[in-house]
Amino acid sequence: MTQALRPAPLALAVFFALSTPAWAQSETEEKASAHKGTHTLEAIEVTASPLRQGIDDLARPVDVLAGEELDDRKAGNLGETLERQPGVQNASFGAGVGRPVIRGLEGARVQVLSNGNSALDVSTVSADHAIGIEPFLADQIEVLKGPATLLYGSGAIGGAVNVVDGRVPTAQAGRTFSGRAEIRHGGVDDSGTGMARVDMDAGPLTFHVDVFRRSASDYRIPGYAFSDAKIAEEIEEGEDPDHFARGRLPNSELTTQGGAVGGSWFGQRAWFGFGASTYRSDYGIPPGAHAHGEEEHEDEDHDHDEEHGHEEEVVRLDLRQDRFEARGGVRDLGVLEEINWRVVRSLYEHTELEGDEIGTRFQNDGLEARFEAVQRERNGWRGAFGLQFSERDFSAIGDEAFVPPSLSRDIGLFALQEKDFGQYKLEFGARHDRVRVTPEAEADAVSRSASSLAAGGLWRFSDAVHLSLNLNRAERVPTAEELFSDGPHIATGSFEIGDAGLDNEVALGAELGLHLHQGRFEGSVSVFRTQFDDFIYLADTDEEEDDLPVRLWTQGDAVFTGWEAELGVELADNASGRWQLRLFADGVDGKLDAGGRLPRIAPGRVGSDLVWQQGPWRARLGAVRVATQNDVAEGESATEGYTLVDAGVAYQWNVGNAGWEVFVEGRNLGDREARQHTSYLKDYAPLPGRNLMSGVRISF
Repeated sequence: MTQALRPAPLALAVFFALSTPAWAQSETEEKASAHKGTHTLEAIEVTASPLRQGIDDLARPVDVLAGEELDDRKAGNLGETLERQPGVQNASFGAGVGRPVIRGLEGARVQVLSNGNSALDVSTVSADHAIGIEPFLADQIEVLKGPATLLYGSGAIGGAVNVVDGRVPTAQAGRTFSGRAEIRHGGVDDSGTGMARVDMDAGPLTFHVDVFRRSASDYRIPGYAFSDAKIAEEIEEGEDPDHFARGRLPNSELTTQGGAVGGSWFGQRAWFGFGASTYRSDYGIPPGAHAHGEEEHEDEDHDHDEEHGHEEEVVRLDLRQDRFEARGGVRDLGVLEEINWRVVRSLYEHTELEGDEIGTRFQNDGLEARFEAVQRERNGWRGAFGLQFSERDFSAIGDEAFVPPSLSRDIGLFALQEKDFGQYKLEFGARHDRVRVTPEAEADAVSRSASSLAAGGLWRFSDAVHLSLNLNRAERVPTAEELFSDGPHIATGSFEIGDAGLDNEVALGAELGLHLHQGRFEGSVSVFRTQFDDFIYLADTDEEEDDLPVRLWTQGDAVFTGWEAELGVELADNASGRWQLRLFADGVDGKLDAGGRLPRIAPGRVGSDLVWQQGPWRARLGAVRVATQNDVAEGESATEGYTLVDAGVAYQWNVGNAGWEVFVEGRNLGDREARQHTSYLKDYAPLPGRNLMSGVRISF
């Protein structure tokens, strides 16, 4: 069983030690705080929805990370940036890969978007493939929890993450010249990160330019790279423990760089924009994660390698993605408030290098077009409808080409409607997709339809508290990997066999949420349950092929249940400064109806953040406790619980029209060994040890 989750001692100490001045606030201070804090969420617009509403106006569960909070959490990949959001964890694969896990679901069930369009990479094909989006450039990151299929198709049955970076301006900057830049250094991996962005207005034209670069060496770890269980297994097989990596994680270095140019024209009723961007990353895969067959147990010592006959090769991924995007809109068209459209073309390629040799080359040429029309309010009803088309021409050539080349096409129609009835609000939505996957192999093409329905409601039974209820039925069409795999997939350590006869995956879900916005308090708590019919997963067959266990893509009914809670409190705002406390916790469970657990289900967590601000100074102290996870699937190893402590301090000042900020941050200050249960590498690659970072930001 999963270890009972107890609040982190630091969270309790912070809460009880600092809550006293909060209750002692004067009535005047409380009213002032209420005025400042009650509507903070409404100021953030959710761009992933065609209606572009504030968070508080939506019945659907949405989180937005922006502003100073986003600055404090930015990391080298999207999963790590979002892992302190309730209900979101990170599925890492070394330093170069971090994919968000939403309520226990990931991969082909969580859609990752850039400005409302698919990433169009191959990150869902394999756990060791990076997402081609740079979080350091983000203006805000939106997390849509639960099925987002109504907006983005069957690939979002578990949710969606939308990174908004303004590379194609959708509104004028409001200034002739503005922008921001940041440089930082990290101690745990001797990393250097730099980014710069400029936005310019020139009459009806607005231009955007950005550039970024990150480089890092192998990161430091508190102990051995292998887990205790893996070390015991290796020793039992005759390995010498003196040969195990310790102190640094081998082959975890990386270099990532890219940039973009864009521009838009704005008229009285219409606008049009275009942008081009590139993303390039060269990152290593830790040893053991990409070993072939018996090579998995080989060692870096040359004498020991001779006993095995050969040395394990260093594996790196060299990734490049170029994107071209056009978008625009027209306002005031009779019964329509506005029409918006966008088209994205992506050219993606990455090469897996084994030593100096090319092992496998993956290519993905993608095209996506989307049309959205927002209707004028009529009899209190607001809504939008639209059409989305996507095409993916995928190929993999080489030793690990476990998926045959394929052409996938998807066309979908969707509609959303909502209406306020005083203190009540209702939301409805529907979507229908037609998907066709055509392999180059001898197998026949697979054509499927998928339909999704959703209904949600808000009950604002007071100005401070409202209740939300969401019901949904969503369908997911199997991916090409699930349908046609036939070969060794080294990232998962298995020989995968697909099944072209797989049925659609169907999810029936319900969520109940309570939301608080009262004076110094901002909070929410929610419970959810999703019943999957024909859930698609990899099942063991007790057979071997190429020295790897054979696993078959199969189906079975499954259920996911969970809960999330978050509370923000303004403890005090007085001569000592402004003190704010954030507490959060979450838990999820996933199991098959026929018995048995699903693998890599995120363990429960509880965390806290204390933030202090006074004048130009701000500081932060936080901790998160991750529970032991021993409710595991058959053949899966358990992971120990751990506590991570982080802190930061920043100082701001102005020079002319420019705002400067210098900052120092520390992560994993306790230098604890931490292994993410959501990662395929939990037994090979722990998280980085103590990391002290420093840097400077400027906005102008």
